[in-house]
Amino acid sequence: MSEQSAEQSEQSVGTIGLVRPLDAAVPPAAPAPDETWHFGRVLKEDADGNPVHEATAWVYYGEGNSGLVRPVLLADGFNSGHSSLDGLYDGLERGAYPFLGELRRRGRDVIILGWGDRSASILANARFASEAILRTIAQRLGGEQLVVGGFSMGGLVTRYALAKLEHQRIDHQTGTYFSWDTPHRGAWVPIGLQAFAHYLKQLNPYNRALSDQINSPAAKQMLWRHLDSVQASAEVTTEREEFLAELERVGGWPRLPRLLAVANGRGDGSGNGVEAGVPALRSAGPAFPRTVLHTQQEGTGAVVAELRALLGKNETVTTDDLPEFDGAPGGTLSSFALAAAALNALPLASAEAPAPSVCFVPAVSAVSVRDLDTTELLHTDIGKTPPDESDFDDHLCASENEPHTKITEELGSWLVDRF
Repeated sequence: MSEQSAEQSEQSVGTIGLVRPLDAAVPPAAPAPDETWHFGRVLKEDADGNPVHEATAWVYYGEGNSGLVRPVLLADGFNSGHSSLDGLYDGLERGAYPFLGELRRRGRDVIILGWGDRSASILANARFASEAILRTIAQRLGGEQLVVGGFSMGGLVTRYALAKLEHQRIDHQTGTYFSWDTPHRGAWVPIGLQAFAHYLKQLNPYNRALSDQINSPAAKQMLWRHLDSVQASAEVTTEREEFLAELERVGGWPRLPRLLAVANGRGDGSGNGVEAGVPALRSAGPAFPRTVLHTQQEGTGAVVAELRALLGKNETVTTDDLPEFDGAPGGTLSSFALAAAALNALPLASAEAPAPSVCFVPAVSAVSVRDLDTTELLHTDIGKTPPDESDFDDHLCASENEPHTKITEELGSWLVDRF
């Protein structure tokens, strides 16, 4: 293979994403909302030439309502780029459980809050969540208290927004706060995968998409351990420390609403079956020969990435004394499968993902019952812990470890019944 061919292969892998491919198929169009609210300045235009604001809320009235009567605000989570109404509606309504439809059928008005930059600082997007809450109150007909929460990062954004409003003595008139598979104690992206993302960018700046996603403000605030570059050590970022300190400054949690959480991971301590210290991704193609990413293993000097490229420097990445996250109970991401699929789309690369999906948000993080410092803590039997050890008033863990923020009848109906 020529150097030019190898370089072209290495330049073509920029569509790998943590949550889904960055060039994923366009979902079907959502029904037109009853109202659309814009917040903040215009950041850019979308592919159709429409302005993308710092935040946008799409409002759907409940059945029989002609305005906001019983509002439920749902905040989007983390990814690259801006939120898409079509994508959000598709995920919330057209999957295994029609979450939006069930809410509206019960007379609930749904306000879907999206971001102009889903990887921006949680604190920055929380300002727009606060504005959306106050606008909801201003337009509400009657005195029904709000339900406010979000999915994944959206749960952190709304948690902080509500806590800060209380700290400022502003009445948010919210009776229930909820989060869906939100990383309250931190999220996990395998260190080997983080290293591979930075290695791609190191080989050629064109391959920056996944590295930039990992190094975004929101990712640095959410990830339990973060890797800045191939040569760096996995550490708690300054951004995370500052975010947690600011969250603590405003009280940590909203104190007035009832607090509800659901987790896409099992609550009995049973993991997802991914073994520690085994290959999660192997590349055998000429562009990235003998590159291997490993699942996390305890101990000193655990090898998590062997990075090889025809035109690049060989790198081996190790970690010291990190818990075995990948097989822990929790909501999963198919990040290794997405990376392998992106490589396999190239004519000069070949990859397989023996461990396609791994834990992203441990169940103990989603229901905020344990920190994530050891493998034993990650496998806590949540059902046997005293109720007051969780920061939530009530919570539900899934019967199986399933994809992160998957909308299921088990979790969705539990929430709808309690709203």
